[in-house]
Amino acid sequence: MKTALEKLNIRQLQWLIWLSVSIIIFISLLPMDGILQSAVFALLNTAFYAAIIYGNISFLYPIVYERNHRGWYVVAVILLLVLIGTLRGLISWYIYVKFFSPHPEPFSYQIILNYTLAGILLYILSFIFRIALAYFKLKKENEVILLQKSNAELSLLKSQVQPHFLFNTLNNIYYEAFLEAPRTAHLIERLAEIMRYFIDDSLKEKVTLDAEVQFLESYITLEQIRVLHGVEIDFLKQYEHGLLLPPMLLITFVENVFKHGIDKAGINNKLTIKLVQDNGFLHFTTMNTVVEQQQIIPGIGLKNLTQRLALLYQDTYELKTTTADKIFTAYLKIPLL
Repeated sequence: MKTALEKLNIRQLQWLIWLSVSIIIFISLLPMDGILQSAVFALLNTAFYAAIIYGNISFLYPIVYERNHRGWYVVAVILLLVLIGTLRGLISWYIYVKFFSPHPEPFSYQIILNYTLAGILLYILSFIFRIALAYFKLKKENEVILLQKSNAELSLLKSQVQPHFLFNTLNNIYYEAFLEAPRTAHLIERLAEIMRYFIDDSLKEKVTLDAEVQFLESYITLEQIRVLHGVEIDFLKQYEHGLLLPPMLLITFVENVFKHGIDKAGINNKLTIKLVQDNGFLHFTTMNTVVEQQQIIPGIGLKNLTQRLALLYQDTYELKTTTADKIFTAYLKIPLL
């Protein structure tokens, strides 16, 4: 259960602090000066305290000191303290003489000096005030992060329940379909493999290359349903088992082929895929015939892949696409870490 203080935001906390300061000053002045005079000077003193503290932590420190103008920062602090001390001395003397003094009192520069020297203590306290606000802000941010984490964990639990129900349903449909239509059952099995990869493996930092290839093969099998006369596919695989790589790096090329490079009603659709390990690098190539009167334009998937590769491998990868002799080729080379 949160306390009332924990429910405050940073702005409300500052108002509460200054209200408390005003009340403390008012109570300390009350025995000597009466209610009205104590209230006026409590508000006046609080305003000048705030001017020194916020003048330092909100302007001078971040704008001058943190930009390495430390000499100017010292000068600016001195000017701030002299200015606030002068204004506080003049205004306090004027209000006291005008409204509360039984007889006129001459102005003395000692008043300004006293207030200026008192401002030094407030200047030092401003750093404590700044640290306290920073701590409160950090605490609030941590509470937000913890809340987001709790919500994410709850969402994860929900996401784990729903897919398992769907997997069980697909398995039941698979066994029913296997008796009547084995080919349909095989496609259902492929769909379940793809969904399992999306839910389980795609969230991992790395997966085995075997799992990635199985995912590609399942995707190709399902996409071939949409092609009237099928696709002639040559998938060359030359790599060691157990290799690891980030998930879903290779699917973009294959996805683009079926989106842009396959004639769904054509009879001469060909797709060549090469996945070769060589000298510490993985080479992945897709080649497909270009559909007549159709230009293959790399989509947003390829753009996102490029950004992801740059984050993962910096400048150690190679990605290029070419079209020659009616053959569209996409090539990816990544280091095996």
